[in-house]
Amino acid sequence: MLNRMYIRFIERKGWKAEEIDYTAGEEAGIKSITLSVTGDYVFGYLKAEVGVHRLVRQSPFNADNLRQTSFSMVEVLPVVEDNNTVQIKEEDLEWEFYRSGGKGGQNVNKVSTAVRLRHLPSGIVVTSQSERYQGQNREYALKLLRSKLWEQQEQERIAQEKNLKGEYRTPGWGNQIRSYVLHPYHLVKDLRTEYETGNTERVLDGDIEDFILAYLKQSS
Repeated sequence: MLNRMYIRFIERKGWKAEEIDYTAGEEAGIKSITLSVTGDYVFGYLKAEVGVHRLVRQSPFNADNLRQTSFSMVEVLPVVEDNNTVQIKEEDLEWEFYRSGGKGGQNVNKVSTAVRLRHLPSGIVVTSQSERYQGQNREYALKLLRSKLWEQQEQERIAQEKNLKGEYRTPGWGNQIRSYVLHPYHLVKDLRTEYETGNTERVLDGDIEDFILAYLKQSS
């Protein structure tokens, strides 16, 4: 549901999204997905979505229609060009190649085109499996790693600036930024800005710009 919401928002903005990595859920839905988004002011807008998103609804997987609460984590990283901003040493990289379990493509499940890349000093692991050729997936994995290392450096810098006094909170479980309540009433509320609407259908169809603008105005 969250992935569809963002895809629809990206379409509304006239941006372009390309799927880089996809892992299906064990029973249904999506366990994780990585999109590469291009367009004007993409990072400036989407950085407002970083954090935990909470969904409350009647469970579609329970015969008794019990109320269910679930969480999804959203990360937004800029594309960091290959320059001196982030240093990556070849000896710090551990590559693994395997057969893709993704969707479509004549090479899927036939040859080892999927890539898993581990950065040994930081422990960061990234994967890319959507492209048909190993070389393309290697390139995407390096770009994603570079972005994650940049984000890690930024978080460390912000934490140091605020002297670890508690103002800075790493986005994680328990630090939800927005709730989407579909039962027993309808409400989408951003907990950072207090902006809310009862039109949950409109929001889940990608109309989230008011939430983003409210956050950006507050942060400016």
